[in-house]
Amino acid sequence: MQNSKKVAFLFPGQGSQFVGMGKSFFDESEVAKEMIENASDRVGFDFKALLFKENDNLEKTEFTQPAILLVSSIAHKLFEDEMMIRSSFALGHSLGEFSALVSVGALDYLDGVELVHQRGKLMAENCKNFEAGMMALIGLDDKTTEEICKTARDDGKQVWAANYNADGQIVIAGVKSDLASLESVFKSAGAKRAILLNMSVASHCPLLSEASDALKPYLEKFLKDEFISAVVSNVTSDIYQSKKDAISLLSKQLIMPVLYKQSIKKIDDNIDMFIEFGGNVLKGINRRVTKKPTYCITDMQSLLNISCELQDTQG
Repeated sequence: MQNSKKVAFLFPGQGSQFVGMGKSFFDESEVAKEMIENASDRVGFDFKALLFKENDNLEKTEFTQPAILLVSSIAHKLFEDEMMIRSSFALGHSLGEFSALVSVGALDYLDGVELVHQRGKLMAENCKNFEAGMMALIGLDDKTTEEICKTARDDGKQVWAANYNADGQIVIAGVKSDLASLESVFKSAGAKRAILLNMSVASHCPLLSEASDALKPYLEKFLKDEFISAVVSNVTSDIYQSKKDAISLLSKQLIMPVLYKQSIKKIDDNIDMFIEFGGNVLKGINRRVTKKPTYCITDMQSLLNISCELQDTQG
């Protein structure tokens, strides 16, 4: 069934993981089973244990990243096989941009699993040199946040705006003690909440410059110049459709902020709906950014539900 509505595909990043993710796909789909088994063979660890059994590794970035990409890729593959609907645009939140590249054919899912496993290891290794952290701010505008961070850096602290999720919802990254020291400053400036996140990396800030440089050879090795639709860059909020641009943008992504709300706003007038694969975190954020509906595919039942709904709306 071909598109009559314009759809943007969304893919979540770190923070969307949980024990049991993808279990419904594994139990009810031979395709999902094969993808999980192939991914385990590719990287040399058991995704069934990582995804479905209580363990400490799922919270470690070198395991979190391939787990999320794999489940998102399975959700997308099963949807694509069922509906044959193609995206007008694909985008993700941080790590999710790699899943988006899988969805448009610019990255094989097995190559993607290995690529983001390496990405996670590089990030973790980079952050061994300092106590990394991230903090979520609720209720503070972008300009005020940026000004406080700039003043703090002028005073020798290492803090940067990292994720522009929605108006009044921003994440900052840097040295954990520097972030903690600014909690009262942010609240005095109007933040309703300033929450240190359970993160061992400081994503999307200059502290990851070593990982950014080291990632480039892996991007060169695994990415392909085969885009069936456009991807929206976290770094610029602009679209791209070439391996050359992907290499440049994805290496910068580690040291530049995620422009998520800007990306959604950029394409909002050109699409009718969003579909999130493998999670529902972005659906919650989208409620604050767009009036367009966001559907989520997290298990076989949600896949069935959205397939039925979209069959009723497609011409």
